[in-house]
Amino acid sequence: MLSARVVSFSPADPLAGLEVGDAPSPTPPDGWTTVDVRASSLNHHDLWSLRGVGLRAEQLPMVLGTDAAGVTEDGREVVVHAVVGGPDGRGVPADEPRTLLSERYPGTLAEQVAVPAWNVVDKPAELTWVEAACVPTAYLTAYRMLFRSGAAQPGQRVLVQGAGGGVAVAAVQLGAAAGLEVVVTGRDAGKRERALALGAAQAVEPGTRVGRVDVVIETVGKATWEHSVRSVRPGGRIVVAGLTSGDPEPASLTKVFFQEISIVGATMGTRDELAQVLAFLARTGVRPVVDSTFPLARAADALARLHAGSHVGKIVLEM
Repeated sequence: MLSARVVSFSPADPLAGLEVGDAPSPTPPDGWTTVDVRASSLNHHDLWSLRGVGLRAEQLPMVLGTDAAGVTEDGREVVVHAVVGGPDGRGVPADEPRTLLSERYPGTLAEQVAVPAWNVVDKPAELTWVEAACVPTAYLTAYRMLFRSGAAQPGQRVLVQGAGGGVAVAAVQLGAAAGLEVVVTGRDAGKRERALALGAAQAVEPGTRVGRVDVVIETVGKATWEHSVRSVRPGGRIVVAGLTSGDPEPASLTKVFFQEISIVGATMGTRDELAQVLAFLARTGVRPVVDSTFPLARAADALARLHAGSHVGKIVLEM
């Protein structure tokens, strides 16, 4: 089968370790199923894997990818939950730690992927293959950050740091649809305009004073951390799911404890939450923002676009 794999690590030039070509078809163990992939979206996790983060040399070659929508062996149209194992997982040993596809098991940038049968949920008919493939990482993470980790309520103010990333775009859409007042920061004027078109109430340059917010959605890290701490109200929450600009220095701990700010970590979401966000999209009419699509054979071009950072929304491979 055709796949996109990491075959060597290159921290400075991640695409140097990419190979697009034939790989063995999956042979699922008992309790697992094979999904014929129709579409798979890219994430920064793929670039980290190419750099060698989360993988060891002895695991190579490893098929990249965490997100997929496709058809099971019995003909079900499904979306794949990328988290294998952990307290929410089934189909693996009970003591197996939580991992993402492409870390311990081959990922989704391939014509087929094997996953525990527990890890598939029905694809809503309202979503296309491409739209459904965007959900398992970015939209699931944004959903969890807003409504579980952030406990955001309709009418509250939410600050989303970074206007163009997949999680940030998803948070704008989901938050606006749920009645939140969403404020977005972004360096690029075009991305700020796009955020306003997607439902943001305000879109400003990074560091701009925005008044107090109830919840901050933080995926940038060092470049926006001080602004996040300054902007959240006393007793509010900063929900962290990434640090694309690195660890913050300093951490502004004096403000954190003096103003009793809660800092909450979030990674992906549960299988049930994946079903919930899919239903949310189907019922509200909100659809994932797709930046571009590529055939699987052009995975290198798609990953290069992700690496360049000029995209808005999700980059998707179609099989």
